[in-house]
Amino acid sequence: MNRICRVGDTVRFPQPPVLTAWAAVAGKKESEGPLAQEFDELITDTRAGQKTWEAAESCFQRRAFDRMLEKAELTERELDCLFGGDLENQCTATSYTVRGLDVPFAGLYGACSTMAESLGMAACFVGAGLARRAAAMTSSHFCTAERQYRTPLEYGGQRTPTAQWTATCAGACLVEAGGDADVCIRAVTFGRVKDAGICDINNMGAAMAPAAASTIHRYFCDTGCAPQEFDAIYTGDLGQVGSTLLLQLLAKQGLPLHNHRDCGLLLFDAEKQTVGAGGSGCGCSAGVLCAHILPKLARKELKRVLLVSTGALMSQILFQQGESIPGVAHLVELAAAGVQEESGRKTGGEKGERL
Repeated sequence: MNRICRVGDTVRFPQPPVLTAWAAVAGKKESEGPLAQEFDELITDTRAGQKTWEAAESCFQRRAFDRMLEKAELTERELDCLFGGDLENQCTATSYTVRGLDVPFAGLYGACSTMAESLGMAACFVGAGLARRAAAMTSSHFCTAERQYRTPLEYGGQRTPTAQWTATCAGACLVEAGGDADVCIRAVTFGRVKDAGICDINNMGAAMAPAAASTIHRYFCDTGCAPQEFDAIYTGDLGQVGSTLLLQLLAKQGLPLHNHRDCGLLLFDAEKQTVGAGGSGCGCSAGVLCAHILPKLARKELKRVLLVSTGALMSQILFQQGESIPGVAHLVELAAAGVQEESGRKTGGEKGERL
């Protein structure tokens, strides 16, 4: 029996994998934001009781992972594989988290797109019958990211209006083969790298927007769906600048969005918190997904949504050499249990490849 099919860049699941548990842990800045009460746990100590910020980020991840397993009433040994990543060099936050676990691990780096990337990979493994249970986990930490990509925190440099605030968050999701669950994954579109020639590391929203526009456009071309079929289309962390540019780019392609939301604009209160153009980081879409979007789907306050996590694929070396910043965006289609699909969408056939 065919478990999945591919149409263009989009992988579709005739028998959708389901999300059976999820958890989100956030830090001090997030505890002061509009979504504070929706997180499973808030850790207001930036170091989380650890000696370093890097160790603290691994602590955030492990807390999210443990909370997810507690909700699922499972042990780590009952997982077939774990997909995860972060912003630190060589994905060390995730690697150091997983070294204490006895789980097959695939480390991923998609910058801030890693939550949708890891969730998409987990769904493909489960949907293809390669795993019965797979976890997806992602995190970021303001202090580790600032030290790595910009300037030491002690420097106290002035932030530009286009700069975004890296979220101190971790999110973890459990994906299983179809069954009784509140949320399912219907499709995944893995994005293509786009480079708009942006060289300013303080303007990542503009660098990532073309990739988001490309992935969203390809998804709608592949599936035959229309934006109005969804309650919301969430981008990961374009912030104010990138969100404005995204809508302009899609409108030029004849695809106006009136239901767009950005996780970077939901996580913080821009008027009350000093976050520049909004939130950013792997943990931004991970935290908003697991604390805000999935619970709303489970309660059927939302029925169908798209999550489009966006990533800026630069390094601290290359941008100092004057290189531009490539961007990528990965998309996951999520639906509440029992919500019917539109009958007119593409399912493969002559234009699709069965896998």
